[in-house]
Amino acid sequence: MTVSPDLGTPAATSSGIVPTSIPAPAPVPLPAPPAVTAPFESTAFRAVFRRHAAGVAVITAAGARPAGFTATSLTSVSADPPLLSFGISSTGSAWPTIADAAHVGVHILGEHQEDVAATFARSGADRFAPPTAWGPGPYGVPLLEDVHVWLVARVLARIPAGDHRIVVAQAVAGAPGGDADRPLLYHHGRYNALRH
Repeated sequence: MTVSPDLGTPAATSSGIVPTSIPAPAPVPLPAPPAVTAPFESTAFRAVFRRHAAGVAVITAAGARPAGFTATSLTSVSADPPLLSFGISSTGSAWPTIADAAHVGVHILGEHQEDVAATFARSGADRFAPPTAWGPGPYGVPLLEDVHVWLVARVLARIPAGDHRIVVAQAVAGAPGGDADRPLLYHHGRYNALRH
């Protein structure tokens, strides 16, 4: 049989005061959230994110014809393993090719490449026609020239998310660029350069 040790009465401190336990303060209630009377409208949601500055990337993939699109949703997910994600509209012209691709190209655009971003954002355009300079890269992925920062990534998952798909991919090759490379940004519906 196990007997708990008798801890006895707490010893007095040098001042003769016997310490006692102090009760924890009562939790402070959080304010009630505002009442939601209607769904948050998509126009208001888009207006919120127009104020969110984001880097600009072009995502490409090989298919019967090369496909690509401009993305501001590129995110680093994990360093070990090196995972990234991006969103793509499920009604966009590049989606059928991205949906079947085993690998994708990820190009982080520099501040001098606003024209490239505009080309790959333009609906109905032949995005790989001149003046776009590109060639086949690892795994046959179309890689844009004059891009200092690029990755080739193996697609791991395509996750439905509203009217988009979230693509998760693992980097397998790439060029990290240099400290002097300045990124192209997108903010309030316009392309911008980073200011110091």
